[in-house]
Amino acid sequence: MLSHPNEVPVADLRRLCDPLIFDFETTAEILPLDQVIGQERAVRAITFGLEMKSDGYHIIVTGPEGTGKTTITHEIAATLAKTRPTPPDWCMVNNFRDAYRPKVISVSPGQAIRFSKSINRLVSDLKIRMPKEFQSPAFHQKMAEIQERHNKTKQTHMDHLDEVAAENNLKVEKTDAGYQVIPMDGDHPHSQASFDKLPGKVQRSIERAVEKIQDAIEAMLREVGRISAVEQKEIRKQVDDLSLGVIKNRIDLVRENYAAEPEILKFLDEMQADMVEHVSLFMPRQVELEPEEAQVLPDPEETLSLNRYRINVLEDRSDLEGAPVVFEPNPTHAALFGHIDKKPLMGTLVTDFTMVQSGALLRANGGFLILEVDAILNPAQVWETLSRSLQNHTLQIEDVASDMGLGTVSLRPSPIPLNLKVILLGDYDAFQALQVYDPKFNKIFRIRADFDVEVTRTRETIYLYARFIARVCRDAGLLPFTPRGVSAVVEYGKKTIESKDKLSLRFGAITGVLKEADYWARKENADRVTETHVIKAFTEYRFRYNLYEEKIHENYVDGTIMIDVSGDVVGQVNALAVYQIDDLSFGRPTRITAETFMGRPGIINIERESRLSGRIHDKGVMILSGYLGRTFAQHYPLSLSISLTFEQSYSGIDGDSASSTELYAILSSLSDIPIHQGIAVTGSINQKGQIQSIGGINQKIEGFFDVCQSKGLTGIQGVMIPAANVKNLMLKKSVIDAVKKNQFRIWQVSTVTEGIEILTGVPAGKPNKNGKYPARTVYGQVQKKLEQYLKQSLRLKSRFGDEHKAAEK
Repeated sequence: MLSHPNEVPVADLRRLCDPLIFDFETTAEILPLDQVIGQERAVRAITFGLEMKSDGYHIIVTGPEGTGKTTITHEIAATLAKTRPTPPDWCMVNNFRDAYRPKVISVSPGQAIRFSKSINRLVSDLKIRMPKEFQSPAFHQKMAEIQERHNKTKQTHMDHLDEVAAENNLKVEKTDAGYQVIPMDGDHPHSQASFDKLPGKVQRSIERAVEKIQDAIEAMLREVGRISAVEQKEIRKQVDDLSLGVIKNRIDLVRENYAAEPEILKFLDEMQADMVEHVSLFMPRQVELEPEEAQVLPDPEETLSLNRYRINVLEDRSDLEGAPVVFEPNPTHAALFGHIDKKPLMGTLVTDFTMVQSGALLRANGGFLILEVDAILNPAQVWETLSRSLQNHTLQIEDVASDMGLGTVSLRPSPIPLNLKVILLGDYDAFQALQVYDPKFNKIFRIRADFDVEVTRTRETIYLYARFIARVCRDAGLLPFTPRGVSAVVEYGKKTIESKDKLSLRFGAITGVLKEADYWARKENADRVTETHVIKAFTEYRFRYNLYEEKIHENYVDGTIMIDVSGDVVGQVNALAVYQIDDLSFGRPTRITAETFMGRPGIINIERESRLSGRIHDKGVMILSGYLGRTFAQHYPLSLSISLTFEQSYSGIDGDSASSTELYAILSSLSDIPIHQGIAVTGSINQKGQIQSIGGINQKIEGFFDVCQSKGLTGIQGVMIPAANVKNLMLKKSVIDAVKKNQFRIWQVSTVTEGIEILTGVPAGKPNKNGKYPARTVYGQVQKKLEQYLKQSLRLKSRFGDEHKAAEK
């Protein structure tokens, strides 16, 4: 039997989950969950975005932590990826024309490693075969024939020169400095002394002959040089022909295996021409070097090496079936877009195409890339590069400017075409920041999938909860849950969402409860998890984290924080606040006092004046002025000042859930009617005097109950809440037991008048047609006090006005 019509029935204080609705002994008997609970809107949006092939349909997924958005998004993408073709492998190869601009080629999936090994075998084989070919008797014979033929031609020209010189009594000798023409005296060369004794006419004749022979020498040398050039050309042709024959023969074997790979065939043609040109790379070194020298001395042909023919496999899909799904938890610039490694060499850093590494963007190319939005916002360069890559449909692997030092040689690989879907995960604030930061954001990410935190409580969704528990038990190796254990988890899901008609979809927290309940069951050597183990998990979790809560509670018990839970006081009401410490929240009362007096019209919000209040709280206080004016200032102006404060509050206050409490304190102060201190109040108010719902209702009630219980329950204590919050009640068992025993009460109110009557035990009063309230009512007493203030104000104004006129005279 309720003592007051506004008291909330016990049945409405918590909605239990009847374990009899389950038709199993443990969750091991039911099918584990294979579908998504309550996220149809998000699932349809993600599926649409992934299947949409037009540009700009990348996806943003929003929602609080723990709603399963990462897991569900990955599962949807993975399911769709299985139906897609496997994208090609990617390789980086040398650009034989410009080593600083290596090329990227795509090959059929699973062929990159095979192709790389084929080229390695090809090079190894040529290192063995080429020296043998050039050392073969047939090749040496051809070389000897060419040299002998051209040497004979050279010798003929030299012999003719000697004959011409002999005819002129001269001799041609070859020295280190070149060819020297010597005048002869019979069989002996002229000495300088013998030459000087000759008649001048003879000397001049000899000198003319010497000049003639010197011209002949120059002509002979030119002809010999031409012959040598022809000889070298023939030798080079023989070398090239031999090289081409051997190399082409070996490369043709590779070509046969990749006849359907146009990019490979093009690269093989380019590589063949380069191998023929640099065939000396396949020849052994003339001098053996010490290991230390080999690291710093150049390879043959000016630092060229056989590494130029290596294949740098950027991405290999040999183990992939369908399209890739990549989640990159740490999307740095290098991890996302790739990077170019370097190594120190003689005081500088060097690199080549074999040191280029790919990133997550290339791994996901042809499939789906999942990223957390917070991680790509810092540094901003990551987002800028991602945005540019998605708009241009190309990936450019490059150095980050900050990573490059003095003397660094870097590369500019060819861009890689991109064809993938990017999915960003995060909360609303991060996406709003991106929309403000980048005007093109909405053109790139056109699809938004919002994850909900709750689902309507139905028999079907409760059973799906049980199947979810079965799935976690299977995947995590937990003990099965009994029906009562499942019911306890369902009730936890209702309490965390603060609704009897909803279930929480924050499965991250629920999974934690399941694992901890399993722990306590195993501690008892149980073979299944029961309701007792689930409650034990809740209790122990709270005990681990509620040290701060207990310290605060001690302040209420020992009187450090002044709270009355009995008696009656004018202008004083117990409000309720919620404290949040990480994931733990709890409620505690706080005293609000109001003082009213004559003065400048308005409400003095002490928290605001001391800069301890937030904007929402300030708005709530301003609404009080609207209600007071609407109720009491229709026939004359208000002429009073009001001072409001949260006593013993030394930190910031925000929210409007105490606005109704502040109004009750004001009405009590104006009417001089005391308020029952055993009743705590919560609820916001509008200008019409209606009580509006607030958050944290269960924590607030339980917090005040804990204080009352510590100070002693009297049977007339309780909490007055908005009627709109009754549906949110999921109170703990100790509160419900106290209500059942009439030791504690919960009232619901919809209007200020209902609330003030419960708090004072005095009727609020209704105005007559002239706007007058009955004398023996709260509002009647308020009206009487306001009329007194007005009359006193007018008398003072009149007196001060007369004094002012007298002073002027």
